[in-house]
Amino acid sequence: MPIGRLDHVNLRTHRLDEMIAWYARVLDMPSGPRPNFPFPGAWLYADGLPTVHLNGCDHVATQSGDLTLEHFAFKASSLGPFVERLKKIGERFEVAFVPGAPVLQINVWDPDGNHIHIDFAAAEAEGVELPKSVTFGLGGKLTPT
Repeated sequence: MPIGRLDHVNLRTHRLDEMIAWYARVLDMPSGPRPNFPFPGAWLYADGLPTVHLNGCDHVATQSGDLTLEHFAFKASSLGPFVERLKKIGERFEVAFVPGAPVLQINVWDPDGNHIHIDFAAAEAEGVELPKSVTFGLGGKLTPT
């Protein structure tokens, strides 16, 4: 049995409404149909598929800086309009070029602190006003250049 692409990410949160709004505003991922589970939650859609599942809960343990799951990622196109949207809404983001690969990452963090990067073809950066990029440090952590 060969494994295919990652199907979805499931996140527990005590900020359900804030997370739904953030994913819609920042990543253009609307909330859509979800099974009638006996707990609050939302399924957020990318390209017509339920890609981020949110499970509402009363309390989530504080996360340390050394999480086992460092990030999850999406592939996208139209870098310029995405960067302009982030700037317009005042969303913090960091830019990283993947060493030896034609990939540019836009790194963002949701309200619960989950690190998400959105991958674009590096060629899309031409003509786009970007902040100074960061580099990959020990363990893949982003560090200023």
